Amino acid sequence: MPEYYDEDKDRIINIAEKIPKLKFSKKLFGIILVLLIALYLASGIFVVAPDEQGVVKRFGKFNRIVSPGLNYHFPYPIETVFTPAVTQVRRVEIGFRTISLGPPARYQEIPAEALMLTGDENIVSAEAIVQYKIKDPVDYLFNIILPEQTVKSAAEAVLRQVIGERKIDEALTVGKYEIQEETKKVLQTLLDSYKSGILVVAVQLQDVNPPKEVQDAFKDVASAKEDKSKYINQAQGYKNDIIPKARGEAVKITKEAEGYKIERIKKAEGDIAKFNSILTEYKKGEYITRARLYLETMEEILPNMNKVIVDLKENQSLINLLPLGDANILTAPSKEVTK
Repeated sequence: MPEYYDEDKDRIINIAEKIPKLKFSKKLFGIILVLLIALYLASGIFVVAPDEQGVVKRFGKFNRIVSPGLNYHFPYPIETVFTPAVTQVRRVEIGFRTISLGPPARYQEIPAEALMLTGDENIVSAEAIVQYKIKDPVDYLFNIILPEQTVKSAAEAVLRQVIGERKIDEALTVGKYEIQEETKKVLQTLLDSYKSGILVVAVQLQDVNPPKEVQDAFKDVASAKEDKSKYINQAQGYKNDIIPKARGEAVKITKEAEGYKIERIKKAEGDIAKFNSILTEYKKGEYITRARLYLETMEEILPNMNKVIVDLKENQSLINLLPLGDANILTAPSKEVTK
């Protein structure tokens, strides 16, 4: 046993002499044992938060699911518990990584993930965010390893497939929404085939652009297409404006022509009726009718004229008459008329 020299007592003392001797009774040992057992059993108390579900394993195998609140399981190594957050929306990034949310936010591009081939053999750089959450905690915990990496790899493969089925114009312009929705649908089907217990909440395309080397050329093409669409819309607007006007004008002219036609027909019919009535009266008394018509005509034309009335004899000419002024010479009707 170790020893040391004590100057006060002037002798060598064994260390064992300085250690007090403890006496354990059976009662004290029993109390300690009970306390240890109680602490061991108490270690099985656990709390499941409102946004979590408790998954209990017994001897390494799934045993049960427990609801949020205060719960108990047999202490380790009999049972162990996992409490995944089933309402938490997680996200994975494809084609880029968020370095800092800032402000200002900073991102790092990952070209190996972003560059994809379209259906018409063009290259685009597509960046996307996939949001997901746990729908079945048992499948999530026991059927897949590294869930985040599984979702990222599956989402990247599906996004490449969907973009590879479309032309570059669709990917860059009007087809983004359809690409997002189809990617979400196909990705969910793929994850369900893995029995991953994951629900895809959303797939959002952040940026879809041609590679930097050809961006200027693509911008020119896009600008030309926008101009084409603008001119087409303007021409369509002009067409929609002028055609109704032309049709209205055509209808107007047609109606006016039909009205004029009816007017002329009615007037002609009236003239015919008038002529027929005059002809009937004329046939009743040709001489009287001829004289009446002559006199009516004279009544219309003579009031505003300077007149010289000459009663001509047979075989007499007007050579001996010298008109003075702007007189108009009017011969009287022959005796046959004036009788």
